[in-house]
Amino acid sequence: MDHFTLIDGALHAEQVPLARIADEVGSPVYVYSAATFRRHARVFRDALLPLGRVHLAYAIKANPNVAVLRLLADEGYGADVVSGGEMARALAAGMPVSEIVFSGVGKTRDELARGLDAGIGQFNLELEEEGRVLAEIAAAKGMTAHAVLRVNPDVDAGTHAKISTGRKENKFGVPIDRAPAMFDRLARLPGLDLRGVAIHIGSQLGDLAPLEAAYARIGELVAALRAAGHTISRVDLGGGLGVPYKQGDVMPSPAEYGAMIARATKGWDVELMFEPGRVIAGNAGVLLTRVIWVKPGVTHPYVIVDAAMNDLARPALYDAWHDFAAVHPTGETMVANIAGPVCETGDTFAMGRTIDKVASGDLAIFRTAGAYGATMASTYNSRALVPEVLVDGDRFAVVADRIAAETILAAERVPEWLTR
Repeated sequence: MDHFTLIDGALHAEQVPLARIADEVGSPVYVYSAATFRRHARVFRDALLPLGRVHLAYAIKANPNVAVLRLLADEGYGADVVSGGEMARALAAGMPVSEIVFSGVGKTRDELARGLDAGIGQFNLELEEEGRVLAEIAAAKGMTAHAVLRVNPDVDAGTHAKISTGRKENKFGVPIDRAPAMFDRLARLPGLDLRGVAIHIGSQLGDLAPLEAAYARIGELVAALRAAGHTISRVDLGGGLGVPYKQGDVMPSPAEYGAMIARATKGWDVELMFEPGRVIAGNAGVLLTRVIWVKPGVTHPYVIVDAAMNDLARPALYDAWHDFAAVHPTGETMVANIAGPVCETGDTFAMGRTIDKVASGDLAIFRTAGAYGATMASTYNSRALVPEVLVDGDRFAVVADRIAAETILAAERVPEWLTR
């Protein structure tokens, strides 16, 4: 469910007409619904309450806007971060430092030290050397680093290959068959409090069976580690729950997910940690765009919009689907290709799709753009960096400015030997 609906024949974000935002902010622009964020955060949290000890760390990479993070902090969420920059955002948003989990396969020594100095709650270790370096840094500072070891269960999540993370050939985690010996070695190091394990097998999962299979393997690992004398108090189960991108998509609900977790983790006696991202943010945002031209084509016309692959990269990266809807629909439809102005054939959002009939100057939206939208934007073709707006009831605010091409150009320098 989201809060982007028709009111008197025009699409609104909650009670704000999208046309008003376009008039005042311009296009393209990301528009987020605070009510949708809150609802999704609460539904996910409530589904997991029966599990007992639960820690929720929102995956900042899905949507790192600091206003969004503040909203989710108010809903009781901590943060899952994968860089020093994301850690800084979480702290700027007021997320408690003890509620921050530092994940990521390529944490630098500087980032490890910064995380220690800040006092973050947990490091998710990706390899043995990382654990040794973290222990050395912590010991030198007279500190103890709280950590878990991320394992790779070699389970195919059944999602897009570029967002699958749990197969043995993926770069994430350590092979589960090597984890017991590695855990034993790391647990002996001064400066390191190794208190559990972590897992994450992929993103946009539409089937709970791979997750349940992975969790079964983790349950066996937890039992083996305890049998070897280790204290296991935390298991990080990651995130990855999918969202519907088009009509007809059926995804597991948070309630179904929670019931599976209860079944799969029965008797573990640990604090369960979760890193939801897309499931919280996906349907909480749209990309508002304006039609520049409707260009005749050989088979279908091209609807050329002012949003492009640099603003919303998912279709070019993953052939991802985003529903396209007119802000002022007439009830008429057309079959068309939808493309942006970037000089790439890959700057195409849809081909041969039945959509609301639009003409030059009309406003439209790409739905389900609240996750992996603005966060992946670039300035390719020297285009401005897309702005972001947050709506709350009948009010809205710009929460990230449009960064003009001229501003970006001003940050570049020509060396003296090239000056005239």
